[in-house]
Amino acid sequence: MHTIELDPTLSQTLAAAREPGLTLIIGNKNYSSWSMRPWVAMTAFAIPFHEVRVLLDQPDTANNIARYSASGRVPVLLAGDITIWDSLAICEYLAEQFPDKHLWPQDVAARALARSVCAEMHAGFASLRTTMPMNVRAHLPGKGRTPDTQADIGRISEIWEECLSRFGHNGFLFGDFSIADAFFAPVVTRFQTYGVVLPPALSAYCERMRNHPAVARWIEEALAETEVAGKHEDETPGDETHDE
Repeated sequence: MHTIELDPTLSQTLAAAREPGLTLIIGNKNYSSWSMRPWVAMTAFAIPFHEVRVLLDQPDTANNIARYSASGRVPVLLAGDITIWDSLAICEYLAEQFPDKHLWPQDVAARALARSVCAEMHAGFASLRTTMPMNVRAHLPGKGRTPDTQADIGRISEIWEECLSRFGHNGFLFGDFSIADAFFAPVVTRFQTYGVVLPPALSAYCERMRNHPAVARWIEEALAETEVAGKHEDETPGDETHDE
């Protein structure tokens, strides 16, 4: 994977992003939970791609993202002349393009449940997103525990317990690592940041997730970032520049 830091003064940056192959436009790894999802999926399944990182909460952020997508949000996947600007749509496209990699579970019932829980993650848990924004570098135990957020934590726990009990024979939600695990990877980082205490089986799942090579690499690179996005550090809701 080749990483490009976006510099709007360099025309070759845009040219490089449109070269053959796949290019994933992401935000800061410390903050951008939706960028994490397709990035982790592509890395976990060894799908080659170029990475372009656009810093969030900067004066030129919106203009830089607009170079790639009119949606004004990241992540964005460029696949030749195709532009895909939604995290779940990106993962569905990848599953179609690389069927031999089995990004979704092969079992019909497991696949249906996996798609359902990803859709729920994609559309729901607004309180968790608002009161516990992703910040891998931070350590904020106990913060953000509103009743609605606690209800979100409870529902996520129910999802994990059901998936692991029914299909998690190899330690991940549906046995082998899948898009579903990638979709919940940012939640795992949030639970660590905010010190969420879980039952032993779910704590073990979170540990397996953090130790997965793709997730561990994202976390390592997030911890190495030095940029600060003020809106995220202030624990305000995610801004309009990332898909959340």
